[in-house]
Amino acid sequence: MNIVYRGFTAEQLQAQYSARDAVPEHAEIFKRWQVSSAVYRTEANALLDLAYGISNREKLDLFLPAAPASKPPLFLFIHGGYWQAMDKSFSSFIARELVKQGAAVAVMNYDLCPAVTLEVIIEQIRRAVVWLGRHAGEYGIDSQHLHLCGHSAGGQLIAMLVATDWKSMQPDFASGAIRSALSISGVFDLEPLIHTTINSALSLDLQSAHHHSPLRMQPYLKIPLLLTVGGDEPAEFHRQSEDLARSWAGFGVPTRFESHANLNHFTMIDQLAKPGSPLLERALALMGLASKGAG
Repeated sequence: MNIVYRGFTAEQLQAQYSARDAVPEHAEIFKRWQVSSAVYRTEANALLDLAYGISNREKLDLFLPAAPASKPPLFLFIHGGYWQAMDKSFSSFIARELVKQGAAVAVMNYDLCPAVTLEVIIEQIRRAVVWLGRHAGEYGIDSQHLHLCGHSAGGQLIAMLVATDWKSMQPDFASGAIRSALSISGVFDLEPLIHTTINSALSLDLQSAHHHSPLRMQPYLKIPLLLTVGGDEPAEFHRQSEDLARSWAGFGVPTRFESHANLNHFTMIDQLAKPGSPLLERALALMGLASKGAG
């Protein structure tokens, strides 16, 4: 038996990290997301395809409360897909209930591997955050209340934002505007991916995997960080979030880990759009919004 990482063979790691293989009905779930999102975009108070950068995919959709009583906080959602798949058009539906509860929601795109490197994607995510900080006020949003959320690969990307030395990299950006972070089924230790087919598009080696692993980094922002995972997900997804919660708590980050029973890697996302769900309630609490109840 050829052990390649933490007691796992390459075949076992493939099974641990192949989220789609672990959920046979994933194609039906993606179709439901796509249809629900398309419907919501026709109904929402939305500004679509706002450019935050120069590439064709450096765009975001902004969903706004119809008549906010005051400037709403902004919830930025970063989709997953192992940095090589998916599109913001599948994720519009997550904004419906959040907007109804008083938040503004930005759903963003970024370029995908192998067309670009992971390093480029991280720079794009930073660019989107800076753009939102500078322009959110133009849309009636509270630019000083930005809340990050990412799914799967998006979880790694929001953690990279928390670990960014903003004063050195973007001294004109008021990083204090970033108030919280929510990871859903995130990946923070990229080394095991080297031994899977996921790496075919990423081309990570040990050095680059470590360089882009939040678990090996020090967080600069000491903001509340909620790390969530579905109870039905493989053990490695639980380990990834638990390890980051433990590590970053040691740096003074208020971390919390939660496993949500009877949910998988993809049905976790549905919870953001489900009135009264524990995950939605957690997201609202991070933004300081009192839930208005189901519906």
